[in-house]
Parts: sequence; C-alpha cells; structure tokens
Amino acid sequence: MATDLRIRQLETGDGGRLRVEMAGDGQRVVVAHLGSPNAGRLYERWVEDAAVRGLTLVSYDRPGYGESSPQRGRTVADCAADVRMISEALRFERCAVWGFSGGGPHALACAALLDDLVVAAATIGSPAPSDAPGFDYSSLLSDDARKDHELFVSDRTEWDREGREQREQVLAWSLEEFAEEWSKGKSPGDRTELHGEFGVWLHRAVTAGLAPGDEGWADDDIAIFRSSWGFDPLSISIPVKVWHGLDDQFVPIEHGRWLAENIPGAQAELRDRDGHLTVAARRICDVHKWLAQHL
Repeated sequence: MATDLRIRQLETGDGGRLRVEMAGDGQRVVVAHLGSPNAGRLYERWVEDAAVRGLTLVSYDRPGYGESSPQRGRTVADCAADVRMISEALRFERCAVWGFSGGGPHALACAALLDDLVVAAATIGSPAPSDAPGFDYSSLLSDDARKDHELFVSDRTEWDREGREQREQVLAWSLEEFAEEWSKGKSPGDRTELHGEFGVWLHRAVTAGLAPGDEGWADDDIAIFRSSWGFDPLSISIPVKVWHGLDDQFVPIEHGRWLAENIPGAQAELRDRDGHLTVAARRICDVHKWLAQHL
C-alpha cells in the first residue's frame, strides 16, 4: 500500500467514531464509497491511479463496519453528514465522489444533498432505489433474495439470526473459499477478478468490515434495499456518470439503466464486456479521469 496512506479516527456528534483513510496531499479530493459488506479499505491500484492524476483519495468505514461505531436505523442519506464531517476534519471545501456497488447509493446521496461540496459523482454497478417510480424492483430479485426479503417482512428475529450466521460463515472462509462462493453464478470476468489480485483485496476488506459484528451489514442491507434512501435521485443537479456492466450478475443492468435514464443529465457507460467488478478492478482510471475534469 502507498506509503502516504493515513488513517484518522474521527469523533462523531453522538460520541461514536468514524474510521477514515486518506492517500494524497489533500488537494483535488475524491471520496470513495465502497460496497456492502465492506470496510473503507483503499485498493492499491486505486491509490496509484489517483496519485498519477494528482488526486487525493479518501474512504471510510460506514457506521457499523470495521472500526466505525454502529448507527442503528441509519438511512443512505445519513452518509451526507459523515462526508460533511470528514471534509471539515480533513479541510477540503470541494470534492468529487464515486460509489462502487452498495456504495453507489451513498455517492448519489452526496450528489443530491451536498451540492455545495460535491462537484461530480460516479457510480459503478450501483443498485437503484427499491421504491423507484416505474422500476419493477421485485422482478429482478433472485430466488434467494426474494426468500430473504420475505423472511425480513415475516420474521425479523429470524432474519437477524440468519444474518449473524451468514457473517460467521463469511469470516470462516479462506481466501480460496471466498472466491469460489462469491463466483457462483457470476460472469466469467467477475470470476477471474475474484480469483486474482482484486479478490485478495476484496476478501481483506470484507473480513475487516465484518470483524466487529453484523451491524454494518444489516444496517446497509436495510438502508439500501428495504427502505427509502432518504433523498430523491431525480433531484440531483451536479454531473453524474453511471458505469454498469451488461454482464453484471450481482446487480442487474436494469438498475444501471434506471439510474442513467432518471438522474437528470446523467451520462452512462453500459458495456457488454463488463461484469460487476470489472470497472472497479481494472478501469478505475476511466472513473478518475472523468471526475478529475470537474475538480
């Protein structure tokens, strides 16, 4: 990892803490919102690409993940207050944001709610809101996801218990087991990434995120997939670009299409050669290049 990586523990207004990573000199800041489950651990290739472009890359553990305190009942929109606090602590007055997978909605929250701070936003394989108008969210659920949702609605106690059990299982997996399990039913490109360098980083970030407990994962799941996000993506007025793979078997392409078609003025790159992980693993340079135009 780059030698200029710095870790900060920020105190939140309610007496909690927020773990922040920063790589760079503090100029031309890009805040990265990572997936679910995950901790805000920066991938070395992202840091290297940001450095080449003169960008400072910042990420953080969302509440309940890694070394950040839980914030039960949080919404996606609540991340805007976290990013505002980070900007004040690190002393930057403008930034761009990108969000990968479950981080995508959080990047969009910053675009919608922090337009005095955030100048541009990008999403990579992001889900769309479950309550999005004109979007048949339920039809895109896999059988397992549909059963999980039904259990959440019918028996929250059992849903919580199964979530804790799933966390323990993930933590027990070796790197090889993790790559095999997450590859099942996924695109050839994503299987390749999971068994390579990106998979090593992802395994490390996921286990770091889940190590303290299941709160971060459960709260992310509810905030992203089972609740209103707390803001309207259609209200976004800053530049947005949507990256989404046509071969994405984690978050179906219909999510990316809805975001691209409904966020005002959004640009889109929807490629048949991309799965869920391809852009984050191999082409973050494209995302950084686009964002850098606005900084």
